[in-house]
Amino acid sequence: IRISAGGRTFTAVLVKNSSAEALLKLLAKGDVTIEMEDYARIEKVGSLGTQLPRNDKPTVTGPGDLILYQGHYFVIYYDHNSYTFTPLGKITDATQRELKDALGSGDVTVTLSSDNQ
Repeated sequence: IRISAGGRTFTAVLVKNSSAEALLKLLAKGDVTIEMEDYARIEKVGSLGTQLPRNDKPTVTGPGDLILYQGHYFVIYYDHNSYTFTPLGKITDATQRELKDALGSGDVTVTLSSDNQ
């Protein structure tokens, strides 16, 4: 998938689970724009506006990890954390610094789109 924020577009590879498959089906209908807030200076989080299946498991995150939290929050990590939530994928073409620069220090609008559009 493609993730656009802060004037940059990143590429992400999704994991193989029912949550990621549901996200792909959602993106097949069109782009999804999410208003994301900064949380704890380690992640951006925003509601997808719909519920996806959960595949929660203990997870240690790193920069670029994409997470589904509580079934409807989309999270982009730009630092490390550990918690129980659903892995969705990982941004493959950005460093931690590039993610922080694009996502900024406050709220940000992020657009998700399918590679198949």
